[in-house]
Amino acid sequence: MKNTLVALACGALAGAASAQSSVTLFGTIDTGVSYQSATATDPTTGLTTRQSRTSLGNSGYGNSSLGLRGVEDLGGGLAASFWLEAPLSTDDGGSGGLSFTRRSTVSLSGAFGELRLGRDRTASSLNDTIFDPFGGNGSGANLLGAVSLADTGLATNYLRASNMVSYFLPATLGGFYGNVQYAAHENVDSSTSLAGTSDAGRYTGGRFGYANGPLDIALASGQTVVTDNGSLTRTVRRSNLGASYDFGPVKLFGELSNVRDRSDTALASLGNNYNGYLIGATVPVGPGLIRASYGQVRYDEGALAPLYGDAPQSRKLSLGYVHNLSKRTALYATVARISNRNDGAYTGSLSAAATTGYGAVGVGYSGLPKSSTGYDFGIRHNF
Repeated sequence: MKNTLVALACGALAGAASAQSSVTLFGTIDTGVSYQSATATDPTTGLTTRQSRTSLGNSGYGNSSLGLRGVEDLGGGLAASFWLEAPLSTDDGGSGGLSFTRRSTVSLSGAFGELRLGRDRTASSLNDTIFDPFGGNGSGANLLGAVSLADTGLATNYLRASNMVSYFLPATLGGFYGNVQYAAHENVDSSTSLAGTSDAGRYTGGRFGYANGPLDIALASGQTVVTDNGSLTRTVRRSNLGASYDFGPVKLFGELSNVRDRSDTALASLGNNYNGYLIGATVPVGPGLIRASYGQVRYDEGALAPLYGDAPQSRKLSLGYVHNLSKRTALYATVARISNRNDGAYTGSLSAAATTGYGAVGVGYSGLPKSSTGYDFGIRHNF
């Protein structure tokens, strides 16, 4: 009888322990056929060149990834959790690897909110995906994000930042939400260095918004120190305001964005601005979803503007359809087109077709892309 009671007690304790903590394996497999083409004109010869490529790619609708997340109830409303998420290259199964570069965090949360440590999404990049009908994926991705990724300096700490400490407001504020973040540069502080301590790599940012019923609106801003070597300091600051409203038959999206690229030298200070907007919509149709967006980015060259006249511009139109076969599996199709004016040279997510002869801004090329077109056809499965 005593052994029976002991066994029952052990079983009860084990059940209670397992109820207090959990670990979940999750991920997304997204693979599809992508066609991309780009047309460019050589400014010296006037020769027009067209390049195209068909490939089997991934993440055209959802980001292919594999992850583990877990939470432990510590009692008294306190919980500890972790999140490890790795990118996957599902078209060949070989590249990408299990490096948890998408997210690698540990958290402590309670009535005070959440304190999160590790590599994570930056607050200032979230509006570019949350308020994009295409979620920042595939050929239809937000042009505002494409501009940030077109230049090596602008891309620094754009989507994610390492060595970051984040604080998130609690989810009990009547719809208000937000977070602040600081990512350390982790450079060596040397008293013998003539340049002093470099802040290159440091990121600070925050995002605050309100979501209630059909409305979601958020303002975000972040700044990265790209270069700091004693003779040159380069900082990139991005700010954006995004909103969405779900009317039922249609959900509308909108975003305003500014990216300021500033370089301070011993001789002068130079600044460039990227100003853009996006409008979009999704329309449920039976088991499917129609997606559409239009975006524009204007590049103001600061002190160099008088040399070029009208500011370069890039415009992007995206259309797509998602057919849900189940809650976890969907087929999708997307078509997008980018057009450039006044020597604009963006190809955005369609740049794979422009890797020879010409490329992104700041990279040597023999011609400026006049237009780019992309198509995606694929399947996405969540687990």
